[in-house]
Amino acid sequence: MAALDDRPRPGKRPTITLEAKAWLVSLACRKANELGYPHELWTTRLLARHAREHGPAEGHACLSNLAQGTVVKILNEEEVKPHRVRYYLEERDPEFAKKMADVLCVYRRVKILKKAVASSKSTQRDAVAIISYDEKPGIQAIATTSPDLPPVPGVHPTFARDYEYKRYGTVSLLAGIDLLTGKVHALVKDRHRSREFVEFLQLLDTAYPPDTKIHLILDNHSAHISKETRAWLAAQPAGRFEFTFTPKHGSWLNLIEGFFSKLARSVLRHIRVGSKQELKDRLIAAMDYFNEEPVVHTWTHRLDKAA
Repeated sequence: MAALDDRPRPGKRPTITLEAKAWLVSLACRKANELGYPHELWTTRLLARHAREHGPAEGHACLSNLAQGTVVKILNEEEVKPHRVRYYLEERDPEFAKKMADVLCVYRRVKILKKAVASSKSTQRDAVAIISYDEKPGIQAIATTSPDLPPVPGVHPTFARDYEYKRYGTVSLLAGIDLLTGKVHALVKDRHRSREFVEFLQLLDTAYPPDTKIHLILDNHSAHISKETRAWLAAQPAGRFEFTFTPKHGSWLNLIEGFFSKLARSVLRHIRVGSKQELKDRLIAAMDYFNEEPVVHTWTHRLDKAA
């Protein structure tokens, strides 16, 4: 068995003990500001410096000459990245599962209605419109102070833009997408209070026949459940509007969020305008553009878990 033993190897034997490594990793799992630094998170340089200054006093003299590169190696071995942040959503709604099931049941209903229309020669749908609705606030109206320069082949391949800009304020997009037809209904306003939400409901009211039931999936924003909103709904014919609310911190369950992502990656990406009104006009033009060839959005995640 002696033949299986390692032969003597060249190089210096490791001087950092396992206990010192464990202390360093536990230190990395705390925030830097908890130890009196102005930094929110650690940098490897700061962590190495702290370990050199405080490690020997904690009984780890081997850390007195700790190098930044060694810190990187130790953290990589333990798969700890204290300089990075990954976001998560805390379940703050005690009825999260029930409300999620309610939303999934609506999506399952959409799936059933689509199959019924596809299997029927008739193009007439049930007297129901299912709308995924939300607001996208804080869309900035930003103008350039110098003209953009177009790409020049062989010189520079991209548009060139001066770093200086001018702000004109922000607008809010109130939008709902019909999950059966793909049509987008939208308003662009300076704010998104109860009165703007009621105006959007009025837009839906005129967009569908009087005998069509309008079912909205939306979040618990105060404007959606305010006294003004409830008073307007009470004045409408019984059964005209129905709301299904997503749970708190459950906006990812709303299909309209995918449309907003598409909008941000295409229309709003690098957008520059000459005024707030121009931004409003271009947003409405974008809705018209999407409605030329409507895309029917489909929800599949956890649909089999709908009650």
